[in-house]
Amino acid sequence: MKPAARVDNSEDDDALMVRLQGGDPRAFDELYERYRSPLWAYFLRNTRDSQLAEDLAQETFLKLHARFWDYLPSGRFKGWLFRIAHNLLVDDVRRKSHDALLHASKHQAKEDDDHMQRIADDLLPPDATVEKREVAELIEQLLDEIPADQRETFTMHHFQDLSLPDIADAMEVPLATCKSRLRLAREKLSEKLALRGFTPAAAATQ
Repeated sequence: MKPAARVDNSEDDDALMVRLQGGDPRAFDELYERYRSPLWAYFLRNTRDSQLAEDLAQETFLKLHARFWDYLPSGRFKGWLFRIAHNLLVDDVRRKSHDALLHASKHQAKEDDDHMQRIADDLLPPDATVEKREVAELIEQLLDEIPADQRETFTMHHFQDLSLPDIADAMEVPLATCKSRLRLAREKLSEKLALRGFTPAAAATQ
């Protein structure tokens, strides 16, 4: 699945949902174009299976279409949509073995590569002389070594650009839990980088 072309976000998500609830099918098409790539990337990051990510993204949109009357316009559409996605991911995890979920996908989207570069910049000190691409590739592998709830929180925040309140909505947990999971994910990734000889940014400033 190729990343979608950038779309005009001048009309906010709530307005599109109101149009959809009013019977305008074009509103669904606009939401699909807006969120198909973020959803696919979210599922790919958490399943490592490109075709499965595609299937789960499509299923998310089917559920959105079936449940659009359940949404009350409140400015939290992104969290509501990713709650559907999160629940589908949880259901899939229950159906599959851990080994199957860690099946490595060879697909690397340019957008994901840019995200990994920024995360490497964030976790390493500014004066680090290591090759950031090497660190980005290592972080990609290390994400599989942290607990699933922390990994999902980390990927929602850093790859899908969800705010912490939206992630809390999506995962149906308190905001404090969401903040804790993100902090733990960052700490564990930094620790694992340190064990491999890379100095985390926090340690470099002490």
